Amino acid sequence: MSLPKISVITATYNAKETLLDAIESILAQNYCNVELVVIDGGSTDGTTELLAPYRDRIDVYISEPDEGIYDALNKGISHATGDVIGFLHADDLFADEFVLSTVAEAFAADGVSAVYGDLVYISKVTPDKVIRYWKSGEYAVKKLKQGWMPPHPTFYVRCEVYQRFGAFDRSFRIAADYDCMLRFLARAKLECVYIPQVLVKMRVGGASNRSLGNIIRKTMEDYRALKGNGVGGLKALMWKNFSKLPQFFKRQA
Repeated sequence: MSLPKISVITATYNAKETLLDAIESILAQNYCNVELVVIDGGSTDGTTELLAPYRDRIDVYISEPDEGIYDALNKGISHATGDVIGFLHADDLFADEFVLSTVAEAFAADGVSAVYGDLVYISKVTPDKVIRYWKSGEYAVKKLKQGWMPPHPTFYVRCEVYQRFGAFDRSFRIAADYDCMLRFLARAKLECVYIPQVLVKMRVGGASNRSLGNIIRKTMEDYRALKGNGVGGLKALMWKNFSKLPQFFKRQA
């Protein structure tokens, strides 16, 4: 059985403090067929110099101004040459060195187009401290109407899916990842495999929760994504928001 080439895209902008943790987390994977794609939005904090010792292990490196995170991710997708595409942002870490091997094994089953797992939010200053545990659970189309979604940083998709159904809609400023997953799951009806283990550790402090304005904007964009993909409306949006509450009390098994 041939091993799928997995492209891992890391988008970064002035994230010098955490970027190397992400890069080293990717390079530490025991899976051999990995393409590392780094898209830097023209950082001014010394990111280019920081990455200089790693350049021979970074397969694609682009550093230039962009129009935000989704522009950077689309750029990464367009330059990726892997059979499977996933993301590890500059604030994130793989849970262990076996994540990509586990993802590759899940794609070995016939017809599988997407793979996802669990995620934990960790403290930015104390990475060992878990703030929130997002246990995804098995996928079912009907759960989308209840606001269910997999954690996007754990979501791996075959390259041809992006080619057929499109990448991130940049008219969304915060929720383009949610819109993209709804497009794949609700409209394209991809065959998914759930890996019941934590794949990614995400530092708290994402863009969607940085201000009241961003929270309101994200709520409006989530509603637009639900309606636009024929999944639901206000009821699904309410389910989506309230379903997050248990994640702050649940702990990893």
